[in-house]
Amino acid sequence: MPRISYVNGQYVRHAVAAVHIEDRGYQFSDAVYEVIAIIDGRLVDETLHFERLERSLREIGMEMPFSRAHFVLKIRELLRLNRSRSGSLYIQVSRGVAPRDHKFPKAPVRPGVVMTVKPLRLPPAELVEKGVEVISVPDIRWKRPDIKSVSLLPNILAKEDAVRKGVYEAWLVADDGTVTEGTSTNAWIIAGGAIVTRAAGHEILNGVTRLALLDIARAEGLKIEERAFTLDEALAADEAFLTSTSAFVMPIVRIDGKDIGDGSPGPKTRALAKSYGTHLRQDA
Repeated sequence: MPRISYVNGQYVRHAVAAVHIEDRGYQFSDAVYEVIAIIDGRLVDETLHFERLERSLREIGMEMPFSRAHFVLKIRELLRLNRSRSGSLYIQVSRGVAPRDHKFPKAPVRPGVVMTVKPLRLPPAELVEKGVEVISVPDIRWKRPDIKSVSLLPNILAKEDAVRKGVYEAWLVADDGTVTEGTSTNAWIIAGGAIVTRAAGHEILNGVTRLALLDIARAEGLKIEERAFTLDEALAADEAFLTSTSAFVMPIVRIDGKDIGDGSPGPKTRALAKSYGTHLRQDA
């Protein structure tokens, strides 16, 4: 397919797409983003993604650059130009271009808006079938990871640590020994018959897949506990899994080299993954 991106009102070839050197997203990470899965022309969990984008912008003192309806029109055109009905959509909104200065620009500045789309890569069936391994690392991020900021250096370093150790993901552990989340995923365990995941707050990003799965679990009458859990509790759990827009529901079978349960994806995780798969394919 052709590769076309959207940059500040223009649709341009991806190979030459660029932003100004003084874009505050580039200079200061003064920007937020969203990643949305598109399946058969449908933006999966569209409302939840735009609600989170709006919230992230509010938290850094910005407003939406244009309405949701306008956003969707631009996305539809981007998909048409890329001849794609399914893909992974990246949206980034920065405070815009201004002379480099830490304080917000006084003069009105046009927000920078960038969107790209690439083929949707489904989680490898083998990983879903066999499960993945994660390691634990200290959580050294700033205190507002609930804002979907492009400032991701601690996440990148932790992810690279996981890659170098040949595992799928790194779980971030706070100073009190509790698991916050993964570098790009939310963290879950199943213990004592309950599905446990950290409550949404300033400590974690409130993942859209997380929100959708909680709704699914509630509709199925499953026991849910939204609370912090320790790494030791995770190691002793019956099952564990992670969620994200790109990984969907991924079973975890080992943490720091220790088997979780019997070392294979558990039945409740498999059932949740199946239910989420139905959610992905449902009509808009």
